[in-house]
Amino acid sequence: MALRWNEIEVGARAGELDKGRMSSSHIMRWSAAVENWHRIHYDHRFATEHDKLPDILINGSWKQHVLVQLVKDALGPEGWPWKIKFRYRKMDVAGDSIRARAEVVAKQEIDGLGFVTLRVELTDQNGAVSTGGFAIGVLPVPGGPRTGLTGGRLRASPGCAPTGQ
Repeated sequence: MALRWNEIEVGARAGELDKGRMSSSHIMRWSAAVENWHRIHYDHRFATEHDKLPDILINGSWKQHVLVQLVKDALGPEGWPWKIKFRYRKMDVAGDSIRARAEVVAKQEIDGLGFVTLRVELTDQNGAVSTGGFAIGVLPVPGGPRTGLTGGRLRASPGCAPTGQ
């Protein structure tokens, strides 16, 4: 369910994604898709013996993608992610179950737009936070300029027409 400006309360859950257990096949497919051929993402023996890691690692770029997906889904089609900043706190490895969650920590109206700050986290099956940070999204405010994409067409604010229109 997408956030709505008039219904947002600080401290409220803004969204959750359960990605489930990440197998070595999941990790390898992501590595191939983004052309990251570092062996720590697909070669168990190299990762554990050469680099002394506990197992093959889930890609940081995949973890970033999940956080952006979480924020985009929380804001819905009328809102848009503006900024995201996070830190990797611990490694996630093959076999870990990954869950993403967002919580509203602040909201502010500026120039008729609703800015919402979210705390975002990725946790493993034990509830340990492996990646955490904050995101800022923009939502429409009733009576304010429209934001977001609808039907593939940008709906511009007055005086802010997209280039070429």
